[in-house]
Amino acid sequence: DGKIYDAYVIYPKNHTSEANFVEHFVYQIMPDILENKCGYTLCIYGRDIYPGEDAASAIETRMKKSRRLIMLLTHQLVNSKEDAYDQHIALYNALIQNDTKVILLEMETIGTYGKLQESLRFIIKQQGTIKWKEEHTVHPQSPKSKFWKQVRYHMPLARRPS
Repeated sequence: DGKIYDAYVIYPKNHTSEANFVEHFVYQIMPDILENKCGYTLCIYGRDIYPGEDAASAIETRMKKSRRLIMLLTHQLVNSKEDAYDQHIALYNALIQNDTKVILLEMETIGTYGKLQESLRFIIKQQGTIKWKEEHTVHPQSPKSKFWKQVRYHMPLARRPS
């Protein structure tokens, strides 16, 4: 299908105390579970987009080469005044172009979705979110947990790790 990645990961990139867990999740936990234990390939901004690359075109290219978009919903992402470029492109690809499926991971209880942009609310209404709960922090590395099973259900078929 010409795709290189199974998923492009979209997450808030501001540095706050909550972002420390999100970055740990994105750079440590997700690759350990989805890449090392389940055989997926992820594209993560800051790891797979190189210094000196034009960020905007690199993001667009990587998203087009991804089978899924995984978006981490946090208060930081919800309350952000400006849309992150990758979030904007992802929602455009998912809704207008209708060519990429979005997987929404609710990393903390968002509560009412009223503050979310309309396109995100539409996706949530269509398919819901996968909620990260506190008990997952006890054994976040278990691919057999309910959370990771739900994530894998929405992912394309994985190529087994060699």
